[in-house]
Amino acid sequence: MATLALDDHLCFALYSASRAMTAAYRPLLAELGLTYPQYLALLVLREEGRVSVGHLGERLQLDSGTLSPLLKRMEAGGIVRRERSADDERQVEVSLTAAGRRTAAKAECIPEKLFPATGLTVTQAAELREAIHTLTQTLVHTHGKEHS
Repeated sequence: MATLALDDHLCFALYSASRAMTAAYRPLLAELGLTYPQYLALLVLREEGRVSVGHLGERLQLDSGTLSPLLKRMEAGGIVRRERSADDERQVEVSLTAAGRRTAAKAECIPEKLFPATGLTVTQAAELREAIHTLTQTLVHTHGKEHS
């Protein structure tokens, strides 16, 4: 089997696309005072409401060493609130504050604003997303956890 050039590696294509997408989001998120990982946390909390920190980490595929400082910054910014669970004192739950809900509402237009920059049709974007989801699930099934 011939040695693949860097640009021929699927892993590098995915890595490059991820970095380019994050860079495209950065200026729009900066207007809201958010980083890309904070934006993703905001999306989960908008969709699901109050969740455990553990659940949020699973959804975002982040370990606690990465998630805790992220949430601390969001809490300091007035976007989220962290509280001990009433049902289980060992659990910490996180939810959006009123300011966080306003920020989430402002952020709703970001994907629509950015979509034209992808150069994809709606159908192409849906097919690409499905292919990436399939790839992710196959790799997780074959190699274990999504993150470590």
